[in-house]
Amino acid sequence: MQLKYVGPKPLISYSGIEFDTNKEDKYVYLNIALQFLRGLDHDYFENKTYHYEIATDRLSNDEMLNILKLYCKNVESLVEKQNHDIQEEIFHNIQRASENEVLSEENKEILKENLKIMHEYMVQRSINKAVYYCVIDSLADLLKKDHIDYIIVPMYQKFIHVLHSIQGSLLKQKVPIDTQIDIYQEDDKLLAKLKVVNLEYS
Repeated sequence: MQLKYVGPKPLISYSGIEFDTNKEDKYVYLNIALQFLRGLDHDYFENKTYHYEIATDRLSNDEMLNILKLYCKNVESLVEKQNHDIQEEIFHNIQRASENEVLSEENKEILKENLKIMHEYMVQRSINKAVYYCVIDSLADLLKKDHIDYIIVPMYQKFIHVLHSIQGSLLKQKVPIDTQIDIYQEDDKLLAKLKVVNLEYS
């Protein structure tokens, strides 16, 4: 298993390959999510508020993998399942292209070739997605276990995306945990705070 950026979701047709920039590769959020996980997991955590410093060094791919293996024990099986699912999807799409009654034989072949060209790209995207949600679920578990009340981060799109993912994971708990995200200014900086609303009842 390796971690690397590939790109946005591909839109594959017989006429070419386009990319949906609204569906970014989860890899771009992984570094932040792992930094959160590493920053929050401390026995000496006192005020249950985590501030992410923007100057924090970016983790290398090897560092990300090492942290990942500490917190996501089942990551290999998750990646294996995701790989199986995406391989099935690609195979199914190639089969559908062959059976398409609207396309000409030439366009069928072009479509199948485009699907094959993007095979590794789609597999890596699926790995990145599986790994990202494994980290997010570990974060949600950590917030719940340690009764962490807040996470405060700079007001940037990538940080907000990670906070929204954590919200989603907390809502899926056996006893759903409510959260809210507040945007505010402090010392001329725009910040976002994820507040855990009903953690004491979980």
